[in-house]
Amino acid sequence: MPEFLTLLPPDDARTLLLSHLSLPKIDSESIAVSSSLGRFTASDIIAPHPLPDFPRTTVDGYAVRARDTFGASDSLPAYLTLVGEVPMGDAPAFEIGAGQCALIHTGGMLPKGADAVVMLEYTQTTGLGGSRSTPAEEIEIFKSVADGENLIRIGEDVAQGQLVIPKGTLIRPAEIGGLMALGITSIQAAKKPRVGLLSTGDEVIDPSQTPRYGQVRDINSYTLGALVEKTGGEAIRYGIFSDSFQVLQEAAAKALSECDVIIITAGSSASTRDMTAEVIRTLGEPGVLVHGINTRPGKPTILGVCNGKAVIGLPGNPVSALVNGYLFVVPVIEKLLGALPKPKATVQAKLTVNLPSQAGREDWWPVKLILLGKHQA
Repeated sequence: MPEFLTLLPPDDARTLLLSHLSLPKIDSESIAVSSSLGRFTASDIIAPHPLPDFPRTTVDGYAVRARDTFGASDSLPAYLTLVGEVPMGDAPAFEIGAGQCALIHTGGMLPKGADAVVMLEYTQTTGLGGSRSTPAEEIEIFKSVADGENLIRIGEDVAQGQLVIPKGTLIRPAEIGGLMALGITSIQAAKKPRVGLLSTGDEVIDPSQTPRYGQVRDINSYTLGALVEKTGGEAIRYGIFSDSFQVLQEAAAKALSECDVIIITAGSSASTRDMTAEVIRTLGEPGVLVHGINTRPGKPTILGVCNGKAVIGLPGNPVSALVNGYLFVVPVIEKLLGALPKPKATVQAKLTVNLPSQAGREDWWPVKLILLGKHQA
């Protein structure tokens, strides 16, 4: 296999693979926002109205004209006439004039004429029998407020017509809450790409079985299936296939006709029993693009494209398969979903052992992060 003799860096291999994929036409479906967690938007979402769509207070207190409180202090309070209480869930039927105020509760609509709210703890009632629950007619104000203090103006969070969620955005709990606040209860989401998973090897058995000596349980179709689902795809497990070219070729052709991507695990080492590369060559053009990645683990990874669909052969070793699943399977699914690029999370840590490396090769090592006192490792 001459192409196995030239190992590509993983970044170059991934770029080559993605460049040969057909530009996806993102198929979409309408789904309820309440069940959209983990899905990707298939179109831009525009705010149908401002948020909030009325000026409201962020505290309990008194709605006032800010200029009526200027100079107020503990030793020299301002005195304002109470004209009413703002009803929750309704618009107040009165306005605030000079020297007036109104009792208002968090989230309540600011009356016309008011432009600020004084927090309740900086006030006191003065009328006989007056209390905060039964307001008196006159209120002492012990702290001045500025125009706009303790309130949210119309459109301060979201303006009408604003792009709130771009196409290709992953829906998280925060997006769900924002959509509900705007009254958007359904969205167009990218359909989940179907990813076919095929395990090969006469020694591979179902996880529910007890292995004999020389046999191993199928791990890869489940770890890779979980990775596919986490990334936003739909994992389709086709089962375990023997080391037979015809059997594997027929299964791969069927999976390719039914799925957007197929992954074949095991059978990708440079041995006489390796059939994955030959099978990929029979599935469509251009076929095998890369056979061999300059990484450890996962060197014998095969990347191919057959008639516009990615076909990836991963090593049988579970760690190798999962590492290269992150390197190559995840980017393919994200491209099919039209996902926006996102930053990669990193953390600084200090190694407790020396790790050998080879020049020009990318090494992936499993680690355990341990919190050491006030410092992280």
